[in-house]
Amino acid sequence: MKNHNRFSRLGRVGLQGAAVVLALFLAGCATGPDANPRDPFEPFNREVSGVNDAVDRAVLKPVATAYTTVTPDLVRTGVSNFFRNVGDAWSFVNATLQLRPKEASENALRFGVNTVFGLGGLLDIASEIGLERTTLDFGQTLGRWGVPPGPYLVLPLFGPSSVRDAAGFTIESRGDLVQGLSDVPLRNSLYALRAVETRANLLRATSILEGAALDKYTFTRDIYLNRRESQIEDLKDKGVGLKNGY
Repeated sequence: MKNHNRFSRLGRVGLQGAAVVLALFLAGCATGPDANPRDPFEPFNREVSGVNDAVDRAVLKPVATAYTTVTPDLVRTGVSNFFRNVGDAWSFVNATLQLRPKEASENALRFGVNTVFGLGGLLDIASEIGLERTTLDFGQTLGRWGVPPGPYLVLPLFGPSSVRDAAGFTIESRGDLVQGLSDVPLRNSLYALRAVETRANLLRATSILEGAALDKYTFTRDIYLNRRESQIEDLKDKGVGLKNGY
């Protein structure tokens, strides 16, 4: 079991590292004169996006749809609360790295209150008593300290990103509390449940996107890049957190 756990972890880290290496490799490649300056690897990104869409249509969307159909709202709320609570712990780390004591203390208190009094995070007691959630990731932390985003990059399965955000994701995954679980079946089950819950939360948004966007790829890219730019500028210029992930 220890060897299985070790090889499983090495496999995940290897895949994550490969994504960053690929991003850095692509960053050094020549691009055509007509390339979008923020998306010089558009042909490659479109190929990956097409594969992601195929996997989503064949597996993720049907499973997420079935999940929302058969799972009671109360259970889904508990599942969402649990994973948001796990995210609060990492947001505390990022708020600390960004020298934001208010957001760091709020997220630390949220995690403690919900873990102890909210049945391990299934109940969001912290919000009920007025502790605000500030969602921060390591890509934002890198941007906060001046690391440029680099080119737009579509990651296999994970979707829209950038060279900076892909590097941040690789580092952030090492701090994931779920990854730290020694029980491999439980850990893998939580990974799967989180993926399904995340996709289920996007069902309505993707339906609107598919119906409205003339070019889904371009629309998704521009929304992602503009949103991330706005988040980083908010961190740099206004000195305030990103409440509720926005």
